Amino acid sequence: MTAAVSSRPTRASARPDLRLILGIILVLASILGVWFTVQAARTTAPAYVATRTIVPGEAVTADVVRSVEVSLGGLSESYLSTADVESGLVATRTIEVGELVPAAAVGSADAARTTRVVVRSAVDVPASVAAGTVVEVWAAPQRERGVYDAPRILVADATVVSVARDESMIGGGAAQLELVIPRSDVAAALTAMSDQSALSVVPVAGAGS
Repeated sequence: MTAAVSSRPTRASARPDLRLILGIILVLASILGVWFTVQAARTTAPAYVATRTIVPGEAVTADVVRSVEVSLGGLSESYLSTADVESGLVATRTIEVGELVPAAAVGSADAARTTRVVVRSAVDVPASVAAGTVVEVWAAPQRERGVYDAPRILVADATVVSVARDESMIGGGAAQLELVIPRSDVAAALTAMSDQSALSVVPVAGAGS
C-alpha cells in the first residue's frame, strides 16, 4: 500500500532566503549612495574669490571680490557669504588674488589690530616686493647729520599695500611704500620717521608675494 504524499509545503521552502534579501538591500544602498554623491557634486553654492591681492585691514567689498558658484559640500559656512560682503568686514590676513575668501580671513573693522603708514626706504627694495609681500622695517637712528647707529628691527611683521620706486636717486634708488603694520608698532614707526632715522624695508625670508 503506497503512503500518501502530503502536498503541504515544508517549513524550509516557505522561509525567505535571507542571503537574497541582504544582497538586494546592499545593492539598493550602493545605488542610493552613488546617487547622493552625484547629487552633492552637482549642488553648488555662491562663494567669493579675490579679484586682486587683499591686504590686512582692507575692506572686503564687491570692488575686490566676485561671486562664483562652487561645490563646497558641508564647508559652505567656512567661506565668505553675500551677507558678509555687505557688512563692512575687513581682511585680517593677506588674501591672494584668485583665492576663495575664507570666513576666518575677515573680521570687524572695529576690532582690526592693524593700520596703514607710508614709509620711505633709504634704499630701493627688491623687485619681488609687491602688494601682499610680508616685510620687516629696519631703522638706523641718526646720531648726527650723515652718521647713523646700527640698524635694528622697527616693525617685524608688515604687509605691503603698494610700492613707488624712485630710480632717479644717485647711487641707487629709494622707495616709498604704503604698509599695513600692527597698531602696537605705530608709535615707534612715527617716532623713527620724525627723528629722521634711516629706514630700510626688506622682505621676510620665505614669505611669498
